[in-house]
Amino acid sequence: MSKIVIVGGVAGGATAAARLRRLDEKAEIIVIERTGFVSYANCGLPYYVGGVIEDQDDLTLQSPQSFFSRFNIDVRVSSEVTSIDRANKTVTVFSFDEGREYVESYDKLILSPGAKAMIPDTPGVYSDRVLTLRTVEDALRIREFVDATRPASATVVGGGFIGLETAENLMEAGVKVTLLQRSEQVLPDDTSGLLQLQRAEVAVAFAEEFFLLRHDLFGTALQQRLSEAARLGFTHCLIPRHGTQQITAPSGMELIRVRNIREAIEFSL
Repeated sequence: MSKIVIVGGVAGGATAAARLRRLDEKAEIIVIERTGFVSYANCGLPYYVGGVIEDQDDLTLQSPQSFFSRFNIDVRVSSEVTSIDRANKTVTVFSFDEGREYVESYDKLILSPGAKAMIPDTPGVYSDRVLTLRTVEDALRIREFVDATRPASATVVGGGFIGLETAENLMEAGVKVTLLQRSEQVLPDDTSGLLQLQRAEVAVAFAEEFFLLRHDLFGTALQQRLSEAARLGFTHCLIPRHGTQQITAPSGMELIRVRNIREAIEFSL
């Protein structure tokens, strides 16, 4: 019986696991996910922040329990793969819930750790007023902040789909929103995005970078290179996904890049 370990859940890893089960009913499949949720709707996160999606449970598509009962797949959330020993075909896993480290063997290994929020090296960026949005935990944190403090204004950094949807939902929650975008256009290849933002009275600024965050009792001052400082109720620092989670592997390890789930499955088999 083949033993397959998948690093990362959600769209990539969870889909690969379900597909592998359909291809092999007897394989032992283990999914190791760093966050506390193995399968959730990424596109729904901004709408939970704005209250359009009211129930947290509506964000999750599958739980570790449902994965096991439906697919006989062992899902381990709040667990991080910290290193790979290719020679011995093992991974080192740290369980955040149990506070311990252990070694798991495998016959086949699929890496699908996903991306992480790129937090710029900017003075003042590490503050409870500066938040990222990538995981369910991030959405819960922002929703709790908005409900507890009722901020008057916010700045969203990043004009992609998630950034625009976050700006929309914060505005619906009564927050005055400023959107910062590095390039000269929001939503690349879509000229309608900026017009819709202007109709919605969302201030949009195009700047190469912001380089200073100052926090005091009255709010956060964000200084842009191409604009003056603005006084903000809080800064929602939404940073686009960038790169991948880091896993330590032997220097000679060959990394196979795949473009989709089908290629990952074909390689693993």
